[in-house]
Amino acid sequence: MKMKLKERPEALYPYQSWMLSEDAYDDKNNQRSESVFAVGNGYIGIRGHFEEGFHGVQGTSVTGHYLNGFYDSESIVYPEGAYGYPSRNHAMLNVPNATIIELNVEGHPFHLNHGRVISFKRELDMRKGILFRQIEWEAPSGQRVMLKIRRMVALQHKHLAIVDYEVQSLNFSGNITITSSIDGEIKGAEATDDPRLGAGFKEPSLLLEEIEHGEVFSAIKQRTRHSGFALLTAMKHQVQSQSEIKVAEKIEDQLISHEFTGLLQKGESVSLTKYISYYTSKDTPEDELYTRTGETLLMATDAGFDVLAEEQRRYLEGFWSHADVEINGDLAMQQGIRFNAFQLLQSVGRDGITNIGAKGLTGEGYEGHYFWDTEMYMLPFFTYTQPEISRSLLEFRYSTLGKARERAATMSQKGALYPWRTIDGEENSAYFPAGTAQVHINADIAYGIKQYVTASGDDEFLVTKGAEILFETSRFWADMGHFNPMRDGAFCIDAVTGPDEYTAIVNNNTYTNLMVKDQLQYAYETTKLLRQNYPQQYEQLQQRMGLTIAEVDGWMEAANRMFIPYDANLGIYAQDDTFLSKKKWDFEHTPPDKYPLLLHYHPLVIYRHQVLKQADLVMVLFLLGDQFTLEEKIRNYQYYEPLTTHDSSLSPCIHSIISAEIGDLEAAYAYFDRTVRMDLDDINDNAKDGLHTAAMAGSWMSIVNGFGGMRLYDGMLCFNPTLPEHWESYRFNIMNKGQQIDIFVEAGSVVYTLLNGDLLTINHKGIPVKLLLRQPVRL
Repeated sequence: MKMKLKERPEALYPYQSWMLSEDAYDDKNNQRSESVFAVGNGYIGIRGHFEEGFHGVQGTSVTGHYLNGFYDSESIVYPEGAYGYPSRNHAMLNVPNATIIELNVEGHPFHLNHGRVISFKRELDMRKGILFRQIEWEAPSGQRVMLKIRRMVALQHKHLAIVDYEVQSLNFSGNITITSSIDGEIKGAEATDDPRLGAGFKEPSLLLEEIEHGEVFSAIKQRTRHSGFALLTAMKHQVQSQSEIKVAEKIEDQLISHEFTGLLQKGESVSLTKYISYYTSKDTPEDELYTRTGETLLMATDAGFDVLAEEQRRYLEGFWSHADVEINGDLAMQQGIRFNAFQLLQSVGRDGITNIGAKGLTGEGYEGHYFWDTEMYMLPFFTYTQPEISRSLLEFRYSTLGKARERAATMSQKGALYPWRTIDGEENSAYFPAGTAQVHINADIAYGIKQYVTASGDDEFLVTKGAEILFETSRFWADMGHFNPMRDGAFCIDAVTGPDEYTAIVNNNTYTNLMVKDQLQYAYETTKLLRQNYPQQYEQLQQRMGLTIAEVDGWMEAANRMFIPYDANLGIYAQDDTFLSKKKWDFEHTPPDKYPLLLHYHPLVIYRHQVLKQADLVMVLFLLGDQFTLEEKIRNYQYYEPLTTHDSSLSPCIHSIISAEIGDLEAAYAYFDRTVRMDLDDINDNAKDGLHTAAMAGSWMSIVNGFGGMRLYDGMLCFNPTLPEHWESYRFNIMNKGQQIDIFVEAGSVVYTLLNGDLLTINHKGIPVKLLLRQPVRL
């Protein structure tokens, strides 16, 4: 369904270039704000809940602390099972709340639903990476205080989070108590019928093992019920006060606390800095948990909040120098694109053993699972701005290659089959028509490797890790597909689901077949590269895999004879063998409240129709764009676009990119508008469950690949920039083989500047352009 640019809704948060803020508190918006004010560092994620806790309307808060890749498992119960169904589900855990800081003023507990809030301000500064809250509050008996609270998850210290809590007396002298706690008892997510949210655990996942509670250091050690991982959550404090502060320790079940009590004079302040660490045996030897925790907290207390905050600011300064997109003429879009890039950084695993979930580290939607979203949406953003992070994401795939081999064997296939949704490399999708059947994830990962290696020039990754992934997944394709005599011997791939989850278990999904063809060709070329330039490594890999020349030649034969469904009468590619023979969905008589369709219609009802959840064939028009003429793109887009519901948040950005390429800038901007502020404007009314990380990356793609027209064809960067009429200009940076290019687009001209490197040739609207260091070229 074609999107039209709608009147922009009233801002939920004020439009600001580098800030997300709110100046009032409302219970009904609380859970949404907890998502958008989340902070993280790719390992620790903390929702924007309040240190003092939530005391408002029940059901409008999720206190969430998450560790990327840290999970428990539970048996999947099938009323009617079958061979090969996944037996256990992994789900990212909500871990102990270590951000608790409660204030008591002369016997009156501070929270926003008690006493009187005179002023409230909350700000997420995207240049500093700090969440700041300032509240002027009056106790029921008239004492007024000013609170200034800074929260930070350290981007350069994987296991560290910090809260700096300052209280100033405005009109009284009296006793206050600040209580800092860790609560090891976690309330699990409630079960829901929405398949996007997950089922939740039936019993507590974290079991108490021991508590260490002292004046300087306190910690709680727990173990996951089924996966058996140990978790150590610890805290350490520093207090600054002009008056004497007394400290007491308390333990109540799994709640461990430090109480700081003192006399606060009128006009005086007391500040508490709380240093928090999380370590698990999943990525740290269990006998080193206490040692590593102690070292991290000692480093942090020695440095202090201000030093660590300055370190955070400098790190982000470097990030923004590569990742920033400047938009002049539309402050809402400017805020949106920066917020999205910032949240991507906060959510992405950078250690090679974790990845990035569909909701990042902002909520429990999709149970913290990793999908194809990584390679198709998030990876391009990092490949062209922070390539070292892209490598880490692909290293995660290499680290789970063994489990992908096991999954292929379970599916009676050779080679490796990557899981549709996973945390630790095992398939966690219980609904195979929209899970395991989406075998295109193998080709998506191969595409991500190809794009990363070509853009970065990192042949070392290809040789040591990427090639083995390519070869094992190519082996899978050669075994799964077959040369079909009913198709004149063409290579066919049957019983698959493409990106469109409203069309399942089909033969010859065109997206899948074209992506597999591209992968097989790339794998074949990679064997030639390794044989020629890295013969020793190739021989070792060949022997380890039992790879033969005949097998490699078979990949090329399959690629050359790949069957691609095409309808000559319509002049378009069929989404699969039977899609065009189905009845079209009756959009005219489908009420708006029946979307998304997956929540209101049985899957079989949807499968019987020509209706798409998201871009499928349209996506391959973008990914393999040099294999289609402009006329073919227009015809295919015009057929499939009206059939697409965009019930997936991954869809609008792809339609924005293709709309821009075929010259429909109005539609391109409408789709982009929906993508870039999907969470800030709560377009899908579910930001409360966590942010849409793939859509966030898609908003960057909409600008760079859509309006900027950037493609990587035959190893060369190509640009075909256009300027949306709503903007005065825009600017973005791209990394290519260690060189950084600045692209500035304004009415009537484009300026390319090579910021570092010696010489780079790019393609501008079909014309080669040579760029020399810091010599702008205006075209």
